[in-house]
Amino acid sequence: MALLDIIHAPDPRLKLKCEPVARVDEALRQLMDDMLETMHAAPGVGLAAPQIGVTRRVIVVDARRDDEQEAAGPLCLANPEIVWRSEEIVEHEEGCLSFPEYYAEVKRPARVKVHYLDRDDQPREIEADGLLAVCLQHEIDHLDGINFVDYLSVLKRGMILRKLAKAKRLRAQEDKAKLGVAAAD
Repeated sequence: MALLDIIHAPDPRLKLKCEPVARVDEALRQLMDDMLETMHAAPGVGLAAPQIGVTRRVIVVDARRDDEQEAAGPLCLANPEIVWRSEEIVEHEEGCLSFPEYYAEVKRPARVKVHYLDRDDQPREIEADGLLAVCLQHEIDHLDGINFVDYLSVLKRGMILRKLAKAKRLRAQEDKAKLGVAAAD
C-alpha cells in the first residue's frame, strides 16, 4: 500500500465530475487500499478519488467509533449512487481533508440508501444514518465536483477559499526559498 498526496482547495481538480468505473479489478482494489491508508494516516473518515487526483467514481469511508464493532468496518465503494434520501434534515459539522482546518455546519438528509459496487465487483446497497450517512453524502458529492463549502454562504465560502489560496501561495514561496538556499550550498 502507498500513501497518496491529497489535493487541497482551491485546486480546480476538486470541481471535476468523475467517470464511472467499468468494473472493480485488482488495480482498482489497490487504489481503494491506498486511499484507505491515506485516509487513515491523514486522519480522516472519508476520501474520494478526485481528492487524490483520480477522476473515477470511487470513495472510501470509515465512520466507525471506538466502541463499534469491526463489522461496521471500512467501506470501499465504486460507482456509489444515492437511491433514497430521508425527508428529515440534520445539521452536522463537516470538515474535509482537501480543506484542512476548516469546519462548518452543513444540512443534509438524516438517512440515505446507497447502491454501489463492492471490492469484489458485486452490487450492494447500504442504508445509513448518523455519521456514516453524512460521510457517504459528503464523499459522493466530491464525485460530482461538489465540496462541502458549496453548501455555505457565498461570503463564508469565499473567505475559506481566499485563506486556502493564500496559504498555498505562502507554501510555494517557502518551497522556492528552500530550493534557492539548497542551490546556493
